[in-house]
Amino acid sequence: MDLTTALDARDATVCVVGAGGKKSTLFALADQLARSVVTASVRIPIFDDRVAAVRVTEDPVTALDEAGDGDWPLGLVPERERSDRYLGYDADTVADISDAAPGATLVKADGARLREFKAPGDHEPQIPPNADVVVPIVSAHVVGEPLTEDLVHRPEEVAAITGREVGSEIRPVDVATVLASPAGGLKGVPSGATAIPVVNKVDDEADAAAARAVAREIRFRANVPRVLLTRLIADDPVVEVVE
Repeated sequence: MDLTTALDARDATVCVVGAGGKKSTLFALADQLARSVVTASVRIPIFDDRVAAVRVTEDPVTALDEAGDGDWPLGLVPERERSDRYLGYDADTVADISDAAPGATLVKADGARLREFKAPGDHEPQIPPNADVVVPIVSAHVVGEPLTEDLVHRPEEVAAITGREVGSEIRPVDVATVLASPAGGLKGVPSGATAIPVVNKVDDEADAAAARAVAREIRFRANVPRVLLTRLIADDPVVEVVE
């Protein structure tokens, strides 16, 4: 199964949340989907080299109307905050972009400060109300590692969801508990949207075994159609689909 099919992404509004592969997911989808838009409802690192064009504008719908054939995939952002990142639009503006876009709208909807695993903060995620698919992401590399800030964004929040202690070893069930929780990976998913979790960075068989264990636990805990095991930097990023 290819990534766009596995994530139900064609002509959809796809919001990625979590840690360990959000931007890679956006750009992998953008490469495969015709006339797609890449945008954000939170800060996003500069990504001009990953799309055909970026428009920095407070009027993204007009920018969509004026886009030419060579501008796709098109990046839309409201402001360059500093040399290495853009700001994102508010969720209602992202919804307007989605309504006007000719193809898929691909949205970075929370941040993780380059960690591999996270739980959302009080203000997260920022998901537009018309989202079709929400993709909670985690890296397989966190399994077996300590629950600390080295790899985890907001380890205290992860501990609160899982009932574990900060510093304890992260188990597959802990990862699954967070991704399947309405306080974790499923937080803010609109009632009409589908959640499709992703366990990324499946680089070898040890990662695959850990990721399968996470996927089985997610399927046990949450009503999701499938869980993807991925290596998003690969030409064929879907390693396995757990249904």
